[in-house]
Amino acid sequence: MTTQIQDARAGVITPEMQFVARREDLPPELVRDEVAAGRMVIPANQEHLKKKLEPMAIGLAAKCKINANIGNSAVTSNVDSELEKLHMAVHFGSDTVMDLSTGKDIDRIRQAIIDASPVPIGTVPIYQMLEELGGNIEEMQPQHFLDMVEHQARQGVDYMTVHCGVMLEHLHLTMNRVTGIVSRGGSLIAKWMMAHRQQNPLYTHFDDLCDVMRQYDVTWSLGDGLRPGSIADASDQAQFAELKVLGELTRRGRENGTQVMVEGPGHIPMDQIQMNMEKEQEWCDGAPFYVLGPLVTDVAPGYDHITSAIGAALAGWHGAAMLCYVTPKEHLGLPDVEDVKQGVIAYKIAAHAADLARGRKGARDRDDALSRARFAFDWNEQFRLSLDPETARRMHDETLPQDVFKSAHFCSMCGPKYCSMKITEDIRKMAETGEPLVPAAQS
Repeated sequence: MTTQIQDARAGVITPEMQFVARREDLPPELVRDEVAAGRMVIPANQEHLKKKLEPMAIGLAAKCKINANIGNSAVTSNVDSELEKLHMAVHFGSDTVMDLSTGKDIDRIRQAIIDASPVPIGTVPIYQMLEELGGNIEEMQPQHFLDMVEHQARQGVDYMTVHCGVMLEHLHLTMNRVTGIVSRGGSLIAKWMMAHRQQNPLYTHFDDLCDVMRQYDVTWSLGDGLRPGSIADASDQAQFAELKVLGELTRRGRENGTQVMVEGPGHIPMDQIQMNMEKEQEWCDGAPFYVLGPLVTDVAPGYDHITSAIGAALAGWHGAAMLCYVTPKEHLGLPDVEDVKQGVIAYKIAAHAADLARGRKGARDRDDALSRARFAFDWNEQFRLSLDPETARRMHDETLPQDVFKSAHFCSMCGPKYCSMKITEDIRKMAETGEPLVPAAQS
């Protein structure tokens, strides 16, 4: 079996590339060329393709994508609640979903998610491996990790986050950080390296991992194990030391016939976002950049879907190909179904705003259609075109629920006398007829 990048480099346009081209309204030849260059990935495990996966593309030539994280924890959740989260995420437009389960029953939960999902599923294999080791990362042998990657690949996982770029010689750069190493996978690998005083085994066995990934066409999501977890740590030496290693691994992964995307930082002030996006594009040879947020301030626990969506929109504008959502529960607890919805909606807004800023073909069509419906006071059409029609309708109907108000030329904000668009209608009628709005005796 060949991978998408191998086929593309051989000049082949696969059925998956054709499907993506139709979804993105792009020429199939462009999709093939972008995949061949490594600037676009199509996460599509052959095992998941046998089920209900609908291929999608991540890359700058495609629309900006979003990911939703779900998964149980050692404390709470079960199969049914995770499937409910999956359906919520897909319903509101998440392009991929990551299963980050860390507690018990991981296999059954993941298989149920893969079987039910039409979108690509990602994982962080070290979580399940740690569970099998009883939480003792020091006991890990390289073969443990290789076996877990192959196990999840057989299940149908489409892309995997692996922290291959965390190097022993870079750990001292994190010692004076405010929040240290905030990546779970990155911290686990760091602990293993310190316990054994050896180099990262995921780095030293990278080619072996490529062999497994290539067999199933699992896409790399090279993990940013040293990403900043606070504004104070943004754009520091540790972060960029790892990014340079990820650039090297991107090239090695492509040479090994595997598709590669690169993960990016989680907390960056707004004035540093463009620089971070440009460095990744330069150092990683244009590989799709998949960023968590980034959060642009640390002061809003409970509202980090907002603080991060601000950064995500800017990141998408300046070159991020996929945005990993953050929910209101970030830093506070395991997201429930409503948190998933809030995170997805916030990130659909961010991704769409990025597509508008980049001038993507057709990106503004929905905005223009909704604006026309708004000016025509076609409330039902406004609801239909919104990202969350149910919420838009509910908010309108809280004060004016009767059907007659679905065609009224005002809402409860302005009322019938102060609506600027209704006044604009009157002005246009005056211009057309030449008649004054107010009788001459009253003017």
